[in-house]
Amino acid sequence: MTAWLIAPFLLPLAAGALLLFVERVAPRAQFAFGVAAVVALLAIDVRLLEHASAGQVDAYLLGNWPAPFGIALALDRLSALMLLLTAAIALPSLLYAGPRWAARAPHFHAFFQLQLAGLNGAFLTADLFNLFVCFELLLIASYALLLHGAGAKALGAGFRYVVVNLVASSLFLIAVSLLYGVAGTLNLADLAVKLPRVPAESLGLAQAACLLLLVVFAVKAAIVPLGFWLPAAYRNAPAPVAALFALMTKVGVYAILRVSSVLFGTEAGAFAELGREPLFAFGLVTIAVAAVGAWAARRLAGLAAMLVTMSAGTLVAAIALPGSAALPGAVFYLAHSAAIGAALFLVADAIADRRGELRDLLVAGPPPAHPALWALLFLALAAAIAGIPPLSGFVAKFTMLAGSVGAPGAPAFWSVVLATGLVATVALARAGSRIFWEATAPPPEARRLIPLEFAAIALLLAYAIAIVVLAAPVQRYAAATADQLARPQGYVEAVLATPPVPSPPRAGH
Repeated sequence: MTAWLIAPFLLPLAAGALLLFVERVAPRAQFAFGVAAVVALLAIDVRLLEHASAGQVDAYLLGNWPAPFGIALALDRLSALMLLLTAAIALPSLLYAGPRWAARAPHFHAFFQLQLAGLNGAFLTADLFNLFVCFELLLIASYALLLHGAGAKALGAGFRYVVVNLVASSLFLIAVSLLYGVAGTLNLADLAVKLPRVPAESLGLAQAACLLLLVVFAVKAAIVPLGFWLPAAYRNAPAPVAALFALMTKVGVYAILRVSSVLFGTEAGAFAELGREPLFAFGLVTIAVAAVGAWAARRLAGLAAMLVTMSAGTLVAAIALPGSAALPGAVFYLAHSAAIGAALFLVADAIADRRGELRDLLVAGPPPAHPALWALLFLALAAAIAGIPPLSGFVAKFTMLAGSVGAPGAPAFWSVVLATGLVATVALARAGSRIFWEATAPPPEARRLIPLEFAAIALLLAYAIAIVVLAAPVQRYAAATADQLARPQGYVEAVLATPPVPSPPRAGH
C-alpha cells in the first residue's frame, strides 16, 4: 500500500497536464475527463483512509533516497483525512462547474486539477521545503482560478490575494533558510530530533525561524490580523472555485497542527509549546472579528466567506488549547466545516443566478425562482452551521467544547465560541428572512434547474448527513487521530527508519 502514497499527488498532476492537450483536441471531453480523474482520486483516498485507520504511519521515499537526504511523503490518520476531504469537496465543486466552464474559462479544468495536486502534496509531504513547493503549486493554480471570475472587483481581490501570499511565500523561504542554517535539515522528522539539540548560541535564531513559520501558516489560515485578504477573494471567486477554496484555509490549519505536533511537542525542550498562547489568543480574536463581519455582510457570498474565516479561527483556537484537550473535537469540526462551507458558497451562487438583478444581496426584494427548494436548502445549511441538534455542527461543537472542559483557557474558549455562534445564527436567520420572506415582488422568471448543480449541493449535504449518521465511528477516528498527533514519535520513527527499496540484483551477480 505504501507505493500508493504518491498517487494523490501524481494523479491530479498528470490529469492537469493531459487536460491541456484534451482542451485542444476534444474540448467537450474536458469535463468528463476531469470528473473521472477526481472519482479515481476519491477511490484512492478512501482506500488510503482505511489503511491509515489501523494506526500505522507509512513513509514513501521519492527517488529511493533515505530520509532526511531525499524527499519523503508520510501518511497518518490526519493526512489521510485531509486527502479524503479534498477529493470529497472537489467532486461536487467540479460537478457544479459543469461543462459550461470549459468554454467560459480557458484552462479551468487543468488549473482545477493542479490545485488538487498542490493540496494533496501539502498534506503528504514530510519536509518543509516541499511544503513550500506544494504551497506555491496550489497558490499559482488558485490565482488563475480566482481570476476566472473576471470583473474589476475580482481583479482587485485577486491582486490583494496575490500580494499577500507572495509576501507570505517570501517569509516562508526566510524561515526555512534560517532553520536549515541552524539545524542542517528541513525534514520534519529530522528536525524533531535535531532542534532540541541546537546550541545555546543558535537557540534564539531557531525559535525565531519557527515562529516565522507559524506566522506564514497563520496567513494561509486567514487568522487576524493576517487574514484580511480572504473575504474579498472568496466572495468574488466563481462559485465552484470558492467551494474548493473553503478547504484552502484548512491547509494553513493543517500546517500549524502538523508542525506543532512534530516540532513543538511536550518533549521538544526549549521548543515545547512554542507559539501556543499567541495562536490561542489570535484564534479567539479571529472568531470574534469574523462574527462581526458575518453580522455586517451585505451579500450571501460575503457571509459565507466570514463563516469560513470563523471556522478557521475556531480550529486554531481549539488546537492551541493547552494539553490539546479539544483536539479530537477539532478534527471532527474540521470535517464538518469544510463541507458545509463549500455547500454554502454553491447555494449562494445558485440563489444569485435565480434572483434577478439583486443576485445575492441581503436586501428585501424578489425571492429566487423555485423559492421553496432554495429556502429549504439554505435552512438546512444554516441549521448545520448554527449547530442545531442533531446536525453535524452541533455534534462537532459539542465534541470540541466538551473535550476542553477543565483546560486552561476553556472559559474564554467557551464564551467566544458560544457567543459568536449566536451572532452567526442571527446573521443567517436575517439573511434567510431578507431573501425568502421579505418578498416585495414575485420571483423572476423561473430558470430551469441544472441537474449537475443540484447534485453537487445535494452531495455536500449528504456528506454532512453522513457525519451525523456515522458520528460514533467519526468520533473514534478523530480521537485516534488526536492521540496519534499527541505522540509524534511514531511519525518521526516511520519517516527516518523507512529503508530504501533494495535494487534488483544485476544479471550475472
